[in-house]
Formats: sequence, structure tokens, C-alpha cells
Amino acid sequence: MDKLARDGGTPVRTTPLPSVADASGRRFGDEEVKAVERVLRSGMLSATWGTEVPGLEQEFAELLGASHAVACSSGTAALHLAVAAVDPEPGDEIITTPISDMGTVFPILMQNAVPVFADVDPLTGNLDVSAVAAAITERTKAVMAVHLFGKPAPVLELRELCDRHGIVLIEDCAQAYLAPVGDTYVGRIGHIGCFSLQQTKHISAGDGGLVVSDDAGLARRMRLFSDKGWPRDTDERTYLFLALNYRMTELVGAVTRAQLARLRGVVDDRRTAAARATAGIAGLSGITTPPDDGDHVYWQYPLILDPSVAGELHEWAAALTAEGVPANGGYLTSPLYAAPALRERSTYGQSRFPLQDVDYPPGLCPNAEELIERRLLVLPWNENYTSADIDDIVAAVRKVHAALAREAR
Repeated sequence: MDKLARDGGTPVRTTPLPSVADASGRRFGDEEVKAVERVLRSGMLSATWGTEVPGLEQEFAELLGASHAVACSSGTAALHLAVAAVDPEPGDEIITTPISDMGTVFPILMQNAVPVFADVDPLTGNLDVSAVAAAITERTKAVMAVHLFGKPAPVLELRELCDRHGIVLIEDCAQAYLAPVGDTYVGRIGHIGCFSLQQTKHISAGDGGLVVSDDAGLARRMRLFSDKGWPRDTDERTYLFLALNYRMTELVGAVTRAQLARLRGVVDDRRTAAARATAGIAGLSGITTPPDDGDHVYWQYPLILDPSVAGELHEWAAALTAEGVPANGGYLTSPLYAAPALRERSTYGQSRFPLQDVDYPPGLCPNAEELIERRLLVLPWNENYTSADIDDIVAAVRKVHAALAREAR
């Protein structure tokens, strides 16, 4: 058995894998450069009077088959638009997942609503429908489902549940561009779908966001909320309700239009790379590869470990990283409800509102805690991985498995 690199052995790989943090793992080319130049030469960088952002909104709506699309400044802003459109009363509840970026949760608090955390499926990390159903109360205003790592959450079942209770379904699609659900895509099952253009996503303009909806009322409210409540379709300079400035710039809109033309290829190449990896890893004892019914679009590549068979999670992450394959144990340090902001109720001054009477105890979502603490191993994924890159990843996983699974025995 080869000695692990962490123990002084030769690493499987000594050159860095393509990374979303630099040009090696991003698809930016002449089209994006021309887009930026086009906007700069026009002299109009504001979408309020520009053409790039309206063009992007039309193209994105057409791509997804949505009636309305609204661009904004980030994925977190997109989620804030969605929550604001739902218009919760102070203290109303929005059910969501404990495994996501905090950008999923902070918009709920910013609208004075209470995040309610439901447990997740132990294999996908996505919301469990029965846990969501058990969390619904008379104060539930919406459910916010995240498509974690690119695997669609059970949104068909969640939409049926929401419709039965008269509540809104919001989809956080930041990690799941073009992931299919039935005969459509994520973002099209819920009342609102939210997308991110942050650096690491399938397509990127550095930061930016998009929302889609078939509901004209929700779409109008989101557009108003992105622009200080200012109804620009009238001649009046007036402000209809409390809102922020989340406008996208023309530069971001132009780059995103160029990126949008690359999206299908990016998704296809990530799926092809993942299929090769899964074929090489499947069958290793104590490791479960990502469940994929032809619907996973692989923002990242998650493995589920049985530590009693495969070895300890954080040893795995350290050992793989030493082999030249960056890995993250747990994805998060803790479930979102255990983050200091929520645990200490650090919201509005000393009021702790709207969390002053809310408790998020340990054990609230046992499946989520088990995944983060003991089972969820995340590998970064990339559309620019070559077959040789994937073979190195597989070789590193198999090498670490041979050592750590043996130790676990």
C-alpha cells in the first residue's frame, strides 16, 4: 500500500487542479472582454437607462421558460427580493435548511421573519419533506428550499405541500443552474426561483443575482424592492414601500449575457466529469457517491462517509488535500442555526428581534448535524477538469480509502 502524502509519501498530484478562484477553472474569453468594452464605450454603466440588464432578464426568462426575470446585485439580494415579495408580518416564519450559505437565512431576518430549520435527507443534504410538514404552523409564510451542491431538492412534493397550506415556495437555485425537475428546471416549480452569479457558481460575473417567477405581482414587488420601491414605469418620482438598492450594473449584465451563452456547456462538462469520478469511486466500502437520476449538475462533488468503515471525516479531508486534491470536511463549521449570529441572536441592537423568544438547541436537526460533523466530504468541482484530472482525483480517493478504511477496521 502506498504511503499517504500526509505521512511523507509521494502525493498523487503535484500541480493544482483547475480552480474557480482563477482563470484555470473559469470560462471567460473574448466574448466577456467585448461585453465589458461595449458597455464602457457606451458610457452608460447604469441599468436604469441601459440595455444590457433588460436584455439579460429577457434571455434568462426565455431560457427557463419563465414569465418574468429580475436582475439584482447578488444571490443573497435575490433571496432578499423573494422574501420581501412574500411580505411577511414581523414574527412570521419561513422554513428552510440548516445546510447552506448564510445568504439563505439572513434575508429572512432582514424582513423581520423567523427562520425555522427543518432537517435534511441524510444522503443529499436537501430538505426532508416530512420534516418541513412537521414544522408548518399558523405563522408559516413560506418555505425556502436549497438545491444543495446541484442536486434538486424535492420541490414537486414541497410545492404540493405549500399549496395545500396556502404558503409560498421559494427555490434557492444558486448551486443548481439547469438542473432538471420533470419537464422543466429548478426555479420553475416554486413561486420564485433565485440564482447567483458569485465567483464560484456555474456562471459568474463576480457577483450578481437573478430571480424568476410566473406571478406578475411577485415579480413587480421584487423589481420595486431592488430599486428603493421606485416605480420607474410611471412619471412620478415616488417610493411605494421600504426597500433597498439592489440594482445590477450594466457591466455585470453584459458579462452575464456572455456567460449565459456558455451555461449549457458548463453544465454538460461538469456532469461528464462527475460521471467519470463516480464510476471510479463507486463500490468503495463506506463511501456513497452523489445520488444522480440524471438531475445533478455538480456545483461541487459531495461524498457521504460511513466513518466506522471508511475512516474519520476530517482525516479524510486532510489526507486528500495532502494528495493534491482539495477537500472539505462538513462543508460548514456547524449547522446555520448554531452560527454565532443566530445562537447569540445578534440582530437589531440589543432587542434580539425577531429571535428574542426563539431557541435553536443542539440536536434540532440530527441528520444535518451528523452530515456536517461526521459524514459530508466535499470536493470542489469544475467544468475545466480533464479526464486526467478526474483520474487523479479518483486515484487519490482510492489511495486514502485504502489507508483510512484499513485503520477504521
